[in-house]
Amino acid sequence: MGHYGHVAPVRSSVDGSGPARRAGRAVGRALHLPLTGTARGIRRVTHAHGAGESGLGRLIELHAINGAGDVMITVALASTVFFSVPTDEARGRVALYLAITMAPFTLLAPVIGPLLDRLPHGRRAAMACAMLARALLAVMMSGAVATGGLELYPAALGVLVASKAYGVVRSAVVPRLLPPKFSLVKANSRVTLAGLLATGAAAPVAAGLHTIGPPWPLYGACAIFVWGTFAAFQLPHKVDEAKGERRARLSTHEAHSKRPGLRTVSRPVLCGLLANAAMRALSGFLIFFLAFLLREHPLAGQSAAVSLGIVGVSAGVGNAAGTAVGAWLRARAPEAIIAAVLSVTLTVAVLAAVLFSGLLMAVLAGTAGFCQALAKLSLDAMIQRDVPEAVRTSAFARSETALQVAWVLGGGIGIVLPLNGVLGMAVAATMVAAGTVMALRGLLATPRPHPPGSARPRVA
Repeated sequence: MGHYGHVAPVRSSVDGSGPARRAGRAVGRALHLPLTGTARGIRRVTHAHGAGESGLGRLIELHAINGAGDVMITVALASTVFFSVPTDEARGRVALYLAITMAPFTLLAPVIGPLLDRLPHGRRAAMACAMLARALLAVMMSGAVATGGLELYPAALGVLVASKAYGVVRSAVVPRLLPPKFSLVKANSRVTLAGLLATGAAAPVAAGLHTIGPPWPLYGACAIFVWGTFAAFQLPHKVDEAKGERRARLSTHEAHSKRPGLRTVSRPVLCGLLANAAMRALSGFLIFFLAFLLREHPLAGQSAAVSLGIVGVSAGVGNAAGTAVGAWLRARAPEAIIAAVLSVTLTVAVLAAVLFSGLLMAVLAGTAGFCQALAKLSLDAMIQRDVPEAVRTSAFARSETALQVAWVLGGGIGIVLPLNGVLGMAVAATMVAAGTVMALRGLLATPRPHPPGSARPRVA
């Protein structure tokens, strides 16, 4: 043996310590770092300030998944509905789409809320089912999206109903996941902002997939919603706990009813809901009316698609800014904020009707997005303040359903209205005027501030 026992072992790249293996690991880390680093950064943001411990962070991530999947389907349908057929035919198809949609939304208001009340322990499963249903429907639509056949519309209707049902359940779940000393306004701001950011990030990806072929955004949507199906079950188990909760109604005709509703609990809440319904109707109206108006009369020097994109980006930026400002503002006078933002929107709508121009349409879209976000956050604060905790979850479900119905009604008006810009802006101003009246009534009906030390809960 002798001196051979002291010979150092020969290093080989096979044992994992050689230069080739080290270089391979370095390249792997370099390629992997952007993905893992981005994921860790997103997780730190969504789980900040106790949202990770309470489970709110996972709901924020789930809503981002939902927004990304929805925009994939929107991109796939937009080219079919708006840009690949003549205007008159497109209006007829969308009118048929909304006509079919109106009935489910009319049923959604009295059905979804009571269903949630009777099945309070299955809300994770309900959100998972809404995700899975859209994944399957996206695959079904992939065969018809290229031709734009009428068989596309029942599947698209199912996607819309599943999306809105998810929204109702998500609104009912948020109060159960609030971290300590975390206002509902701030929680809803985070959830909404995550959905908007995910939508903005997924939209160019969907457009890129569409260049490969019309069905490809739907394939992407299917993959995203399958991911969302599993993510829904990652929510904490307390999402399905409903200890001490009761049902709320929007109104009651019983003189001595012991079951509280939004009307019997607080008149300002009901007025705030109606004011928000006007803003949501304005949103639906502008989406459909401007989509066809800008196709026939695009902005100066721009194509129809670019014109619609400019107005859409303006509305999206306004909505995101309103959500961010709402979280920062931490409103303590939500009735005053609702009255103020509707008054601002009314002023811009009147200016757009009197001094009609493409620029003012874009300004109105951005203003409406900004003010709608602030008004909705203020309504959430009012419900949190005035509706008893035992029925608060149910109240959120019903208010969200009412707002979705208002959006569909506004969209229906936008479809049937003649493509006259001045007339359209006048109708928009009328919608906002009705909401402003209700907002001012709610402000006047608000009790004076309680003295220091009062037991009334803080708004935010």
